[in-house]
Amino acid sequence: MSIKYQEIAEITSQEEISDGIFSMWIKTENIAKNAVAGQFVSLYSSDSASILPRPISICEVKDDKSGLRLVYRVAGKGTSEFSGLKEKDTIKVLGPLGNGYTLKNETAMLIAGGIGVPPIVELAKQLHQKGIKDIKAVVGYRSELFLKEELEKYCNVYVATEDGSSGVKGNVMDAIRENGLTADVVYACGPKPMLKAVSDYAKQNDIEAQISLEERMACGIGACLACVCKSKEVDEHSNVKNKRICADGPVFDSREVEL
Repeated sequence: MSIKYQEIAEITSQEEISDGIFSMWIKTENIAKNAVAGQFVSLYSSDSASILPRPISICEVKDDKSGLRLVYRVAGKGTSEFSGLKEKDTIKVLGPLGNGYTLKNETAMLIAGGIGVPPIVELAKQLHQKGIKDIKAVVGYRSELFLKEELEKYCNVYVATEDGSSGVKGNVMDAIRENGLTADVVYACGPKPMLKAVSDYAKQNDIEAQISLEERMACGIGACLACVCKSKEVDEHSNVKNKRICADGPVFDSREVEL
């Protein structure tokens, strides 16, 4: 089990990079040093009435391990509060949390949709640093693009948009088919229907797929069982066919879980 740190982190910058999508860099003492691609942190509101933290995926780790980039969508009161933070403000953070991706020495295809795009930026960087030459990222958006330029530093990027304003009109699976893309291992993050399609694609093509599940979380550390998914095997913690997304995941082998 990885060590978790609770820190009061300083915001070093924040900007809105797309409609309702914010990019925040925070300075940390230990969290960034121990973070891997696919993990997340919990951010705490300054409102004493808001007890539960908000889970935010890690988008990037600074090269010197001194800070993290968090890219998130404003979806409620908590994230709205976070979006108002400025440089030199502080926020309570717990992390790194969950299990990240397991990097393989094989050709890679990174598949992401919507707010599932941020976690694959650090993943692409780490695969590139590992020396993987053939890395493809297939990213799906409603219309407005974000983080595409960051991904292009490390891999070839293929885009799908629902309205056809960029790339292939449709979803990520349409982009894979239209571009004839293949790989030895797939890494994915996004909404459940997309992950179901990715899991089916991996099974049909007999390749490994590591999928990161999105779910509303409460405690973020596996104690409350609020964020469970169905698993193929009985879970040692709950003695039923469940996995705790926050603690056992959020990244799973697609063959472990039922979507």
